Amino acid sequence: MKKIGFGRGLLYAILVVYAIITLIPFLWALSSSFKTLEEIVSGAISFIPKNFTLDNYRTIFLEQELFPRWLFNSLFIGVSVTLLNLLFNSMAGYALARLSFPGKKTLFILILAVLMIPGQVTMIPNYLILKEIGWLNSYQGMIIPGMVNATFIFMMRQFFINFPKELEEAAALDGLGKFGTFFRIVLPMAKPALAAQAIFVFMGSWNDFMRPLIILSDPELFTLPLGLNSFKGQFISYWNYIMAASMVFTLPVLVIYAFFNKYFMKGISFTGDK
Repeated sequence: MKKIGFGRGLLYAILVVYAIITLIPFLWALSSSFKTLEEIVSGAISFIPKNFTLDNYRTIFLEQELFPRWLFNSLFIGVSVTLLNLLFNSMAGYALARLSFPGKKTLFILILAVLMIPGQVTMIPNYLILKEIGWLNSYQGMIIPGMVNATFIFMMRQFFINFPKELEEAAALDGLGKFGTFFRIVLPMAKPALAAQAIFVFMGSWNDFMRPLIILSDPELFTLPLGLNSFKGQFISYWNYIMAASMVFTLPVLVIYAFFNKYFMKGISFTGDK
């Protein structure tokens, strides 16, 4: 039986403690989604509901008319932003890594400069631009400004720099052009990098609260993070509904991670063995 060294054992112990600390709030929220409001605000800490009920889920789906619409809005915006990012970030990264064109170095420096600018700095300029073109309170106002990301352009560039040139040369000998090589050879073999990008982009869009708060004003266009805020009133907060909605809010992220996990675990390195 292989012995575990003291250092590795200490590391495992720290990770287990960290996992427990991380899971406790989630388990409490999951438990509270099946509790009544009175039990939650009573102050008693319990992970097992005294009066188990599904009324919270029934209420948010059947009595809260806008909740299904908020769920659809979040899914539509999140999936659209993710797919557009996968396409355009990958194309930009490939162009910076493989193609030669005037201004390439300058463009790359500008992308690096964008990485250094906090997102909060661009909120007001983005708002004014969307207002000028009439895209406030619209799907395109939420999707188009977020369809590219400098961080993942840089990531994809680093990935494609290490991509074997022999594969591209073989594709060229078979008569494929640049677009054919990219879409038929390069992109299908970039699954680890695409999976990592998809997870982070979708989570960023799915959890975003500030952008919808600034851009959207029509309750029918609210995303889930913005819609959940309506359950909090001036004098009372319906924590039972908030917890139930939070569990529904968490589910798509878990599904996305489970779907891309086998690619994500490979990391964004590429050995060229294939």
